[in-house]
Amino acid sequence: MADIDISLYNTVTEGKATILFPKSNEVFYNPVQEFNRDMSIAAIRTWSEMFLQEKRDRINKKLVKAKTEEERAKMNEYLEQQINPNNFNILEALAATGLRSIRYAKEIPNLRQVVANDLLEDAVESIRRNTIYNQLDENLVRANKGDAMRVMYDTVGTEEKYDVVDLDPYGSASPFVDGAVQAVSEGGLLCVTCTDLAILTGSMHPETCFGKYNGMPLKRTFPHEMALRLLLQQLQTSAGRYRRYIVPMMSCSIDFYIRVFVRVYTSPNEVKKAASKIGVIYECSGCHSFAIQPLGKIDIKDNGSERHTPGSGPPVGQFCEHCGNTHHIGGPAWIAPLHDKTFVSNMLQHVKNNEKDYGTNVRMKGMVSVIQEELDEPCYWTLQRICGTLHCTSIPMLDLYSALLNAGYKVSGSHCNPQTLKTNAPASVVWDVLRAFIKKHPVTMANISENSPARKILAKEPSFEVDFTRHPDAKAESRNCVRYQVNPTANWGPKARAGKKQKTVHESSKAEQEEPSVEK
Repeated sequence: MADIDISLYNTVTEGKATILFPKSNEVFYNPVQEFNRDMSIAAIRTWSEMFLQEKRDRINKKLVKAKTEEERAKMNEYLEQQINPNNFNILEALAATGLRSIRYAKEIPNLRQVVANDLLEDAVESIRRNTIYNQLDENLVRANKGDAMRVMYDTVGTEEKYDVVDLDPYGSASPFVDGAVQAVSEGGLLCVTCTDLAILTGSMHPETCFGKYNGMPLKRTFPHEMALRLLLQQLQTSAGRYRRYIVPMMSCSIDFYIRVFVRVYTSPNEVKKAASKIGVIYECSGCHSFAIQPLGKIDIKDNGSERHTPGSGPPVGQFCEHCGNTHHIGGPAWIAPLHDKTFVSNMLQHVKNNEKDYGTNVRMKGMVSVIQEELDEPCYWTLQRICGTLHCTSIPMLDLYSALLNAGYKVSGSHCNPQTLKTNAPASVVWDVLRAFIKKHPVTMANISENSPARKILAKEPSFEVDFTRHPDAKAESRNCVRYQVNPTANWGPKARAGKKQKTVHESSKAEQEEPSVEK
């Protein structure tokens, strides 16, 4: 530390880490990304408790089966080695300045080592400098110069896996997925960020999305959830090639990026079930009703064995049954749950118990609370789309929720967007609720064109008696939290790429994608 001339650097403190940024560097620190790092630390801490307990349980089962005292003594010794206070490791494949790695080292207990990898020598020097400045052992934060894919591929065929693999590139994580699903240990945690939402949400170049993620986006009603499902499909498809499968712990749409946390296991039998967890999604081009088509299905035989067959369908006709328009087709995409509710509940409790550790704890509690309440049904409606389609006054969300709850269906919001409706009610029931609402709040039909979806939908009568009486479950508990972030600063977002005049540390590992890196 005595060799560091502090006058040449700006210091930024986040969490328990203080990072040195060269004053001559054009790249800057983006405080908006503190939330990403806080969420990642909380997720890894929550996972680590589960991971270590699962190890204990497996070894304890073997202890029970031990036949001799000698076997039992060996198993106890192995248990102490495996479940010691420092027995899991992390790879940050694209580490840039090392801010994230240093926060991991200082804020995550039971960590044996975090490997902070980067392609550029300047970046590696920065990681070393910041490690020393933060008074950390260089064996705890090991700076490594290497191609991210090579570092991950080097684990193939060995026992030297990483318990956590963190991919946080500038842009798409797609180039790194194949290596990551092989480098993570059994039951380990894979953390993946993608910031190319203009592609993933279908705002532009859907063909580029298909090229990167092997799926077509749908941009009209649920683009951000669709982005999550496209990424999870790619993770599962890549893992399946190596007899591995994913279990999403939590999948988040945040600001200008998506971030998913998935566990990875090895099981050929579970890989066979992937076809029933992946499907295509039909969205009407007129009224935006949607339907899900699994690619495969599982039938259970009389003897309890499974029979896997192609999915049957399609679930829609040539034209939408509600408005008569054609459909857009998205996917293949992940259609199984986005979150593990036990994990989400544990993480929420962890954040509540450790608020002082997280600078963004208020927002964290809000987002995780909404995620905890989310139904597992794929996709969602938005109030804007529903009421815009029918050219009607906006129905109060509590009235819409109550009507569906009173009809015996489930409802929730989505963390992806405010004013959303996730429900297990079919589209016909949703439109019936709106028809009943419009009877009380009529629209001016003279202002609606003849070929409008609204005319065809409103031409039908509700098929049941809609009850708008306020249901006690219509108001979610999370409404008391800060659920949806307002813009934290002017002109905020992923920020511009680094300048090209000077290759410095901050043009780090994202250069592996021929893009300079920044602390987003």
